[in-house]
Amino acid sequence: MSAPRTVSLVLGSGGARGLAHIGVIQALVNNGFDIRSIAGTSIGALVGGIYAAGRLDVYTRWVTALERGDVIRLLDFAFDRKGLFKGEKIINLLRDLIGDRNIEDLPVSFTAVATDLRTHKEVWLRRGPLFDAVRASMSIPTIFTPFDYQDMQLVDGGLVDPIPIAPTLHDHNDLTVAVGLNGMPDPELDCADPAPERPFSFYHQRIARYIEALYQRREQRDPGDLSLIEIAGRSMDMMQHVIARFRLAAYSPDLYIEIPANACAFHEFHRSRELIEIGRRKTEELLTRSQRFTS
Repeated sequence: MSAPRTVSLVLGSGGARGLAHIGVIQALVNNGFDIRSIAGTSIGALVGGIYAAGRLDVYTRWVTALERGDVIRLLDFAFDRKGLFKGEKIINLLRDLIGDRNIEDLPVSFTAVATDLRTHKEVWLRRGPLFDAVRASMSIPTIFTPFDYQDMQLVDGGLVDPIPIAPTLHDHNDLTVAVGLNGMPDPELDCADPAPERPFSFYHQRIARYIEALYQRREQRDPGDLSLIEIAGRSMDMMQHVIARFRLAAYSPDLYIEIPANACAFHEFHRSRELIEIGRRKTEELLTRSQRFTS
């Protein structure tokens, strides 16, 4: 009997660790799997939506060239009580880089999962502009302002569904592969960030000072002394870890790939190369152990 080939891919939430999703996709494709459906939450919606649009190679080249200063320059202060950043600058850049098409026109079936603050319900975004759905799905509370969309006030889908398997249940594919980003810490991974880069331009000093302080405090402070952003990030991680356990008990994927929670801090997007490699390696290891998928 030939090994199963077609895949419904579920990409979970977890900030910068989600760049490991790129490595997972690369490993699956390199091993002959045909990804026909994707459901993603937060960073999973971002990477999954770009893959569904057929532009993951373009995004990968761009993101692996980013340095810390480049990441900081993409943050746009909201000056709003609803969140620290608007998120418009990065979304507009991605629209220019990738091209914004409607989800229903993509060559791969795609669902972005968000949360409606007004109804407290999970929202599946399967139609309309791709990057509207991505922006809504990755609106981390307190970090990014909520996204107003079709009479809904949408925030990060990870609040209710950090590993959105349910949107794929009616797919007619051979396998469901899910990727979680809050796995058990790996003692072999060094979460310490490389040395600081060059100073930032005057135009970005306000954002730079704020974010750079996170790195400096991380290196110099008492381990228990957390910043506002780190408290928000760790709180989301803990909540999503608990919810994910219940979701996985209800909907068991054929393959479940876990990215260690200590792979990086959730805002360290400039560490893309090592995160992509972690995702690729974890997937290759699991496929090697799971003989029914490679025979």
